[in-house]
Amino acid sequence: MARDRANEAGGERADVYQRVTDRIVAAIEAGAKAGDWRMPWHAGADGRPAAAPVNAATGKPYRGVNVLALWAAAHAAGHATGIWATYRQWQEIGAQVRKGEQASPVVFWRVLDGRGAEEAGDEGEDEAAGRGRRLLARGYSVFNAAQVEGYEPPALPVLPEAERIVRADAFFVALGARVEHGGARACYVPGQDLIRLPPFAAFRDAVAYYATSAHEHVHWTAAPGRCGRDLTGRFGSEAYAAEELVAELGAAFLCADLGLAAEPRPDHAQYVASWLAVLRGDKRAVFTAAAKAQAAADWMHARQPGAGQGSEAAPDLAA
Repeated sequence: MARDRANEAGGERADVYQRVTDRIVAAIEAGAKAGDWRMPWHAGADGRPAAAPVNAATGKPYRGVNVLALWAAAHAAGHATGIWATYRQWQEIGAQVRKGEQASPVVFWRVLDGRGAEEAGDEGEDEAAGRGRRLLARGYSVFNAAQVEGYEPPALPVLPEAERIVRADAFFVALGARVEHGGARACYVPGQDLIRLPPFAAFRDAVAYYATSAHEHVHWTAAPGRCGRDLTGRFGSEAYAAEELVAELGAAFLCADLGLAAEPRPDHAQYVASWLAVLRGDKRAVFTAAAKAQAAADWMHARQPGAGQGSEAAPDLAA
């Protein structure tokens, strides 16, 4: 318990924005140096989909920038599981963090709105300011299930790939976007409110097709009347690079939700340098990008049959 308090206190003293950003930047740089452009949100070398991180004690999924931070941590350490918890939480469920294990930073949000502090979710400070509120980020430390003794991860059911493909197809059809197939380039055309995708047969497999479709559908959510996402005020001349990062992260969140293995896209090489420039120049940039990506994924989930129109996902309290 003393160690847990020390870890949490150390996280609060440090600049959590910089700590998390540095971890993510290092993971992106590692993929670029390896030459395969495999980012922390992509499938592992074994082709296994990136699992959405969850908290071992609460069973709640992490969201927003915490998903990305924990993917980066797992990617760097080679952890196969996406189960995490604080030192104290592991003790409370009868497990013990092994001596010498390195903790990973995540974020706990508090919102100040003139009526005192209350817990809030993984939204960026820019969104909170737009509603007359201010969000404060507090860092704390978690450990992966691979770093503890006395814990057996639960066996989770895995749908056969054919069923996951059917589910992904139904997911995107339910959104009702106008999609045309043809040509060699995937893109969203704002002026026509149109998603263009190469023919299905042009993709390596069905998973690659739906991962690309997810990326373009996230761009599609930027339109007014959907998420209304305009990054020019926040990022200025770097808005295009930031929007591409939002689409990439949003697609990764959706692929994790749908059990699909996101793979590097051919155009990653041209985008990685611009993403790194944005993240290195603004330690809060990845927080905003992840929040926007999470909002886009939530918006699409809310429009699935039985989800309830306009509903919002439960706020993330860093699980």
